[in-house]
Amino acid sequence: MIDKGKKYSVGFLFDEDNDWISNFFSEESLPFKDKYDYTLSSDKNVFRNFDIVFILGYTKILDSEFLDKNDLNMIVHESDLPRGRGYSPVQWQILEGKDSIPISLFEADLEIDSGEIISKDVLYLDGSELYEEIRGKQAVATKKIIKEFLKKYPIYERTKQKGKETVYRKRNVTDSELDVNASIKDQFQLLRIVNNDSWPAFFYLKGKKYYLKIMQGDD
Repeated sequence: MIDKGKKYSVGFLFDEDNDWISNFFSEESLPFKDKYDYTLSSDKNVFRNFDIVFILGYTKILDSEFLDKNDLNMIVHESDLPRGRGYSPVQWQILEGKDSIPISLFEADLEIDSGEIISKDVLYLDGSELYEEIRGKQAVATKKIIKEFLKKYPIYERTKQKGKETVYRKRNVTDSELDVNASIKDQFQLLRIVNNDSWPAFFYLKGKKYYLKIMQGDD
């Protein structure tokens, strides 16, 4: 039986304070405050005996001790799981030429991106966005799938992942290298996903390394 008068405790665990995803979340912007008490933190030790914990953009290892502390731990991952497990799924799929990126909300498990699926949605891009705008649209899509879950909770279903598993490897700074013999057009997808500050595009020419920053103009 559903207790309509109960307020549920909901946590949002981020990798760091003021990281790319946490900056899009605040207690003031979260819905259904008559139904939920919210806690936002990058400290996993804050979350104990919560009804729900959303784990967003979190890159550290979570063990069974953490997962067992809360009733339901969930992750938002931008791929059609089990395809596209692993790192940087949005970036890899943009490199594959995709503008429609599947999103999976699933229960956290000890194995990477292997938990049961709770819901799916799609992140739509138009093919012109650069890194910051992509992150912004990713955050909006994340909030949307979470809001839809919270709207229905405590009613929800789990389904096991089905299909062939594929895994994206972790990207590093060397993945931002441009080919001086290829055109800008041919490398535009790579330019869209580089971070001008953390891993800017670069190329080698005549024995020297050059960095290239990209931004949209007003024209």
